[in-house]
Amino acid sequence: MSSQARSRHSMIRASTILPALLAGIALCAAPLVTPSLAGEPAGMKLMADGDAMQWQPAPDILPKGMMIAMLSGDPAKPGPFTLRLAMPAHTVIAPHTHAQDENVTVISGDFYHGHEDTIDRSKGVAVHTGGFVFLPANHVHSLWTNAEPAVIQVTGTGPFGVRYIRASDDPSRKHS
Repeated sequence: MSSQARSRHSMIRASTILPALLAGIALCAAPLVTPSLAGEPAGMKLMADGDAMQWQPAPDILPKGMMIAMLSGDPAKPGPFTLRLAMPAHTVIAPHTHAQDENVTVISGDFYHGHEDTIDRSKGVAVHTGGFVFLPANHVHSLWTNAEPAVIQVTGTGPFGVRYIRASDDPSRKHS
């Protein structure tokens, strides 16, 4: 067979094999793609927009007036979780730590973030919509809003809790 004939034969073979290969890949990948179209597979949670979130009052460990929406997992149990917190205007979460790493993303509004044992608003960093903060375990920090509310998304690994630096700052002690 001449080199030109061999080249043409290879092109013909490739042109018939490539579509078959792609079809095979598509068939193998189909179970990975179609469940999201046909319905949620076990363990998956899909919220197409924010209206699907179910807001409720935040636990007493957080300042009164805050709301929480659990998106996935449970911060009180071992494993990953994602939640959203709605912070009304003029809300302050006093200096505290968490036993686990924390990831905070601003969904809407602005909040201020401090890294001191006491709140010093002059040292707070404004975190705007779309902003992100990673906090390693046991890092002292505080959050506050000014005249506008904010919604933040928190992701981490449970068990996850809040330990206030000063017990007197713990809102759950004030509710009792």
